[in-house]
Order: sequence, then C-alpha cells, then structure tokens
Amino acid sequence: MSDPKNPEMNPQTLQGEPSPEELEAAQAANEADALAELAAAQEELAALKAKNAELADQYLRAQADVQNARRRADDDVAKARKFALESFAESLLPVTDSLEAGLAIKDATPEQIREGAEATLRQLKSALERNKVIEIAPAAGTKFDPHQHQAISVVPAPGQPANTVVGVLQKGYTIAERVLRPALVTVSAPG
Repeated sequence: MSDPKNPEMNPQTLQGEPSPEELEAAQAANEADALAELAAAQEELAALKAKNAELADQYLRAQADVQNARRRADDDVAKARKFALESFAESLLPVTDSLEAGLAIKDATPEQIREGAEATLRQLKSALERNKVIEIAPAAGTKFDPHQHQAISVVPAPGQPANTVVGVLQKGYTIAERVLRPALVTVSAPG
C-alpha cells in the first residue's frame, strides 16, 4: 500500500508528517526565500547608505552656504558703515572749501562776510539733510516733547498753555528719525 512515488499512498503523508523529499524541498524553498530576503535587505541597506551619504553631503554644503552668507553679510555691514561715513565726509567737503575761500579774502566787507557765512551755512544744512540729519527747532507754543526736547528752565508765560515751548536755546538734531541731540528749550510754567 505504501508507494514512495505517490504521496497519497505514502503512510507518512497520510499521518500528516512530511516526507524527506518534502522536507528538503521546503528547506530549499526557505533557503531561497531567505537568500531573496537577504539580497533585498542588502539592496535596501546599500540604497539607504547612498541616501545617507547624499544627505550628509547636502548638510555639509548647506553649512558652508550659511557660513559664506554670514561672512558676506558681515562684510556688507562693514562696507556700509565705512562708505556711509565716507559719503557724509564727502558731502561736508564743499562746506570746508567755502569756509577756506571766505577766509582767503583779505579785504572782505562785513556784508560780504555775512553773505559768505549764510551761503556756507546753507551748504552745511543741505549736506546734513542729505545725510538724514534734521534739525529740531520747535516753534513757541509747541507742546513739550521729552523725547525731542530738554527743558532747561520753566518760566511763567501768561496766555500760553502749561508745558509748551517758550523759546529754543539750542536746536536739536535727529539722524534717521533718532534723536542725536535734543533741543534745549524753556517751557511754560503751569498757570
């Protein structure tokens, strides 16, 4: 009844136990599957190593780019400071020239000296304004602003509201909307 070539007739098969041939076939299939899984895992590992190397390279390049950008920004700031001062100094050179030309005239009349001084002052104010240096000269009656004015004294001012400018003792200046020097003012006393 037992026929080794026919598994249906094999008593081991009938009892549920695999034959040696089936065991060898199953083992070979398992080994083939294991080899296929190993090959797939090795391929995946190689792909992941390549991706890791690529990302590491991108990271190093990004770090270098950041350092270069920071260095360029620092250089740009240094150049901006240097050339801003250069521009300001250059705008003051005509004022110097005017003063020297005025002093070179030996027989100038008081009117000529005054006209030359006024022209030179206009040049100076123009140079300051081009470089965003704006004067603070509040008119009488302007409300006192502690951010732009410095009160030197408080004086009685009949008919003028309290805490308003009575007079300017010295003009103030702002540079790019920042107070360089507050205006020195007298302020009206409370009534």
